[in-house]
Amino acid sequence: MPGMDNQHHHDASAEKLGEVHFAVSCKPTTKAPFERGIALLHSFGYTEAEEQFREMATADPACAMAHWGIAMSQFHELWGRPDEAAVKTGTAEMKKARELAAKSPKPTPRELAYISSLADFYTTAPQGFQKAADGYAASMAALHAAYPADNEGAAFYALSLLAAVAPDDTSLTKERKALSVLVPLFKAHPEHPGLAHYIIHTCDTPALAADGFEAAKIYASIAPSSAHATHMPGHIFARLGMWPEDIASNLASVAASEKSEAAHEPGAAHQLHADEFLIYAWLQVGEDDKARALTAKMRTLGEKMAAMPGMDDMKNEGPSFDNELRVVYAMEMHDWKQLAAVQPAPGSNYSDSFQVWWGQAIAAGHLHDAKLATAALAAYDKDLEEMKKSPYADAIEGAQVRRNVIVAWKAYAEDHPDEAIAAMRKSADQQDKLGQGEVDIPSREMLGDLLMLLHQPAAALTEYKTALKLSPNRLNGLLSAGATADAVGQKSDAKMYYAAAWHNTHDGHATQRVQPAKAFLLSH
Repeated sequence: MPGMDNQHHHDASAEKLGEVHFAVSCKPTTKAPFERGIALLHSFGYTEAEEQFREMATADPACAMAHWGIAMSQFHELWGRPDEAAVKTGTAEMKKARELAAKSPKPTPRELAYISSLADFYTTAPQGFQKAADGYAASMAALHAAYPADNEGAAFYALSLLAAVAPDDTSLTKERKALSVLVPLFKAHPEHPGLAHYIIHTCDTPALAADGFEAAKIYASIAPSSAHATHMPGHIFARLGMWPEDIASNLASVAASEKSEAAHEPGAAHQLHADEFLIYAWLQVGEDDKARALTAKMRTLGEKMAAMPGMDDMKNEGPSFDNELRVVYAMEMHDWKQLAAVQPAPGSNYSDSFQVWWGQAIAAGHLHDAKLATAALAAYDKDLEEMKKSPYADAIEGAQVRRNVIVAWKAYAEDHPDEAIAAMRKSADQQDKLGQGEVDIPSREMLGDLLMLLHQPAAALTEYKTALKLSPNRLNGLLSAGATADAVGQKSDAKMYYAAAWHNTHDGHATQRVQPAKAFLLSH
């Protein structure tokens, strides 16, 4: 944005980020700025937090914890693993923190525990993220045990548990442990942003989603100045199929992002994530025109965010959102020709392109285009090889969920129905364990679609019912379940599913996709 420099100035009188209390043995004048930095960290406002802590380090050169704060802003515990540049910055800042901690005035033992825990993380990170994350979680557990009255330590300990969940760990053990820390504290401190935020992230899986509802209801009101905070309740609302609430949450996030942009502050790029959720939620209530129009704008919006200097950490995610949403829109509309023609957006890397090949393969199956399906699988496998070379190599199991979808539709296009069913069922079973994304097409719903194409409606209905339990109120899931229940003579179930689809789409006024529901309901 023209005129945006690296210094962003917030209006403290109007800003609301929640209540945090974090004592540090630095100059008294650093108390409010330091706690603002902590509040920003709790709502993943990493760029602004880094700026705040750097200003503190300048204002109080002897403040070791200011350098801890800068290093914390490089460790995006749930968004991804620190890259080489982030590790370099974090390591340098923790070296500075330790140097200052050895001088007078010395930090308290509690502050030294924070410094030691994060310094050890950055020392270990080059040896592997999982090892570093496990060690950091163990250190934060010790800090929490030593200082149980420190709410910030408790919140950061719970977050460290979530960061240490291995990609193939479906036990929910660490998640439940985090909730045992977060939930009682949140009841006692309902204005704390980190407690609410981390409960939502902990519960961001079908098995736990209902447990995150209370936090989701109020997190946005705790930290309305954070675009991420206003968006995050949408994660739980989407899991629960609460589309009006999901839409309202993400419209508020877009407004907060636009306010950040107008103030020349980081935060505007969070709009990409809010728009992602908006498009998906609009499709579930039949607001197809709104979804189409916003999908068409995503590439331009992403390019705009990437070009802005001083923007936040989502600024380079434009190609990923663009690819995903063009695929999801065409898939939800069952526009197989459009889906088959989708190509990766300019600037896409291997992880951005995965969803394009996945979408092409699904289209190829419906179009019986074996050649396209074969090409999509080859492209996906090429990206998988790149993933194996990346810091995310241990997350390969999640990528296998989509690969099995591709294999299934390829087998269907090649007239191998048994192979197709087996591969799709494998994908669905994997996804049920690992957890489906909020903006996603459930593999189990696609298993139902496949079985319907193979003239097995009774088996298909079983899969649709299971899919709707895990992904409630998906419009195409409801419509497919209604049609299938009708086909096998289960009229009461058909009426239930069709009535839900009709109700969710403003009594059928939002989209032509619900015409089968209208016809059935009028005749029954």
